[in-house]
Amino acid sequence: MTVLLFVVPICVFAQDESYSVSSYMEEGTKAPNTHYIGEAWLNGLLEVEGDLNFHITKAYFKANSTLDWHKHASTQVLIYVEGAGYYQERGKDPVILKAGDVIKCEKDTEHWHSSTKNSDVTYLAVYGGEQPTTWTEVLSQEYYDSVAKKLEE
Repeated sequence: MTVLLFVVPICVFAQDESYSVSSYMEEGTKAPNTHYIGEAWLNGLLEVEGDLNFHITKAYFKANSTLDWHKHASTQVLIYVEGAGYYQERGKDPVILKAGDVIKCEKDTEHWHSSTKNSDVTYLAVYGGEQPTTWTEVLSQEYYDSVAKKLEE
């Protein structure tokens, strides 16, 4: 009986709490064509302040779309959930990443990522810091096309 007196009130109060719930299934907001080529949508899923201080954003890119070269003030992790995309760090060869792949980009490492020429891509970006992105150089359509040709052969 004593257990019921303590457990029942806890369950009742737990049901009354309100939660902040977002969905990564939502498309998000179409991004302005400021630092990329093509079409992209962003959905800011979570911002955590305090000890961890991180963000999770879902990005969806139509085929043949790419971000410019950029870097982050913290480590960034990209979790590919659908489709395929190109990824390259400055001074390294580009690679194709597909659904299920996870890649870590170290703090202040200049890089770019995109959809492939023929596939849309959706990924979750996990990063920290108050200034998440510093844009460094425009990635030209010609360079993107050359990467696509090299990787799709």
